[in-house]
Amino acid sequence: MTDRMLVIDAQVHAYERDTPQRPWTGSLPGPAAVTGEELVAAMARVGVDRALLVSPWSLYRSDTSYAVEVCNAHPGRFGLVAPIDPHEIDAADTVTAWGSTPGGVGIRLMAGVTGAFRPDDHQVRGVIGAAVANDLPVCVLCWQQLSIMEQLARLYPDAQFVLDHLGLTQPLRPPPPQDPFADLDRVLSLAQYPNVVVKITGLCTLSHRPFPFDDLWVPLDRVFASFGIDRCMWGTDWTRAVELVDYADSVAAFRDHLPLAASDRDALMGGTVNRIFGWPAGG
Repeated sequence: MTDRMLVIDAQVHAYERDTPQRPWTGSLPGPAAVTGEELVAAMARVGVDRALLVSPWSLYRSDTSYAVEVCNAHPGRFGLVAPIDPHEIDAADTVTAWGSTPGGVGIRLMAGVTGAFRPDDHQVRGVIGAAVANDLPVCVLCWQQLSIMEQLARLYPDAQFVLDHLGLTQPLRPPPPQDPFADLDRVLSLAQYPNVVVKITGLCTLSHRPFPFDDLWVPLDRVFASFGIDRCMWGTDWTRAVELVDYADSVAAFRDHLPLAASDRDALMGGTVNRIFGWPAGG
């Protein structure tokens, strides 16, 4: 890694232990807690300068209070992404308020897990309209339902969409899927929509080889050729991926081993995130 390359992880999570004061609504693979201090220390050990801190839906649903606390305690380290359930009361107003929240840089639709999600629903329309009005990119989790991403891109051409995890189903625990790139052609077809970029996050969990996971290089070449490197962003999905791959290996595989030109590596490892999401003032 050169001294000038800024490494920005496009997806990490932080959370406290399950307590009555901030109870979990579900579960998440990995440690019993990953506090802000632990996350920042882990990033420093592996050479990650900044990260998009995505409040974990499976634990907190739409409650982003802990992510906001972590961001406030570590200025300049994090941009915040809030999961939004468009079917909640006043969801569009929540997005508008998020637009003025210090550190808030994007929202996330859990389209593949939120019941009865329909891209043309008036509540979805209201949430995306609020995101556009507040210059907030919209991350979309829709693995096994890629038609959702296509419909959103077509219905809302003014919105900036970010396809989470390359749109591919990723395991929570070993082993990786037998054919992890079975849906890749459908993902690549989304490149026709200029308002879609892809998060290449958690991808090491799909490898069938040891570090540096070089069986990923050929499918990644197809992604870069279809979308262009300026529409691709790297990330680890730490700590969701912790039972399959070490954080340091997830960083080093892309930073030190993926065969890319220096300018392309700069874009993948941080430049695209910075351009699409911007960065909180003073960060």
